[in-house]
Amino acid sequence: MNLVDSCGWLEYLSDGPNAGFFAGPLEDQDNLLVPAICITEVFKRVLQQRGEDAALHAAALMQQGHIVDLNSSIAIEAARLGHKHNVPLADSIILATAYLHKAVIWTQDADFKGLSDVKYKEKR
Repeated sequence: MNLVDSCGWLEYLSDGPNAGFFAGPLEDQDNLLVPAICITEVFKRVLQQRGEDAALHAAALMQQGHIVDLNSSIAIEAARLGHKHNVPLADSIILATAYLHKAVIWTQDADFKGLSDVKYKEKR
């Protein structure tokens, strides 16, 4: 399974320089996990930059993957991993979701750099 971090979704949706890095996992919807927190982050950013119609379109695309809602197991594991790796709250939820579902994280967020089961590409 694959999990693309919010920054990867934003890069792909805006056709940024690293969009191709994220294309494979995003287009393989059968093996794509989408944490609900990623929908929140992407919707908010697209809403700020391009308006509600574009944000709703982005959210609809994201919902074609397997949505993972935040539950108590993910929340507790996120707190542990956030503490252990000193990552922000949203990133710790993403990390816990991936680890609990045995998924690879695809990202350009340096907070994930060097962690196991992470495919990292430096932001250009």
